[in-house]
Amino acid sequence: MKLSDFFEKHPKVAVAFSGGVDSAYLLYSALNHAKSVKAYYVKTVFQPHFELDDARRFAVEHDLELKIITLDILSDNNISKNPDNRCYFCKKRMFSAITAEASADGYRVLLDGTNASDDYNDRPGMKALEELSVLSPLRECGLTKEDIRRLSKAAGLFTWNKQAYTCLATRIPKGDIITEEKLERTEKAENYLLSLGYRDFRVRLIGDSAKIQINATQINKLISERKQIVSEFKKYYSSVLLDLEARDE
Repeated sequence: MKLSDFFEKHPKVAVAFSGGVDSAYLLYSALNHAKSVKAYYVKTVFQPHFELDDARRFAVEHDLELKIITLDILSDNNISKNPDNRCYFCKKRMFSAITAEASADGYRVLLDGTNASDDYNDRPGMKALEELSVLSPLRECGLTKEDIRRLSKAAGLFTWNKQAYTCLATRIPKGDIITEEKLERTEKAENYLLSLGYRDFRVRLIGDSAKIQINATQINKLISERKQIVSEFKKYYSSVLLDLEARDE
């Protein structure tokens, strides 16, 4: 099935828009093929600020109304206590909020950007999407992450080469309480590495220390910039560690 066929079957859709590669291409396709489209962005402390900036930029470039829903995600103990299935509760909360807003706006079909490369068994949040009857047209049409980047580039979308970025809560070990302060530290540290030109990395919280996980091709760069990175990170952490098991190995 092609995306154009999907939108012929579902001409009026709400799109859960994160500002990332997949949901951006999904939204672009919906704007080109569906008869009526509305986009919803859920703003929580789990999303870095640049994601909302990118979502707003996309909305402006495509003359699209973007509805922003603000959630106090940490008020839910099932999420803030950070259990193994935190992602399930988080997705359920976020997509329930979108479903309610979309329904009030007259949209009964909600879409998300899950693609054919996403491993169902590795994503507990997918169970929540199933329970809420959220549709994933990219997955249904067999489009992989590689396909989506290629098609996005051809379409001229600025998101085509945006790095994959999971929510900030994934930097905190399961079972450790999630606080806004921990998330803010993580965002500041990762923004600093982004400003230095790093890609495909994570800054994990280990006790009160930062553990940097980075692509093997950038380890030499990080070592050469070690002093300035440590100096910056010591503003937020007691110590700074480098994971020698590189992210691409």
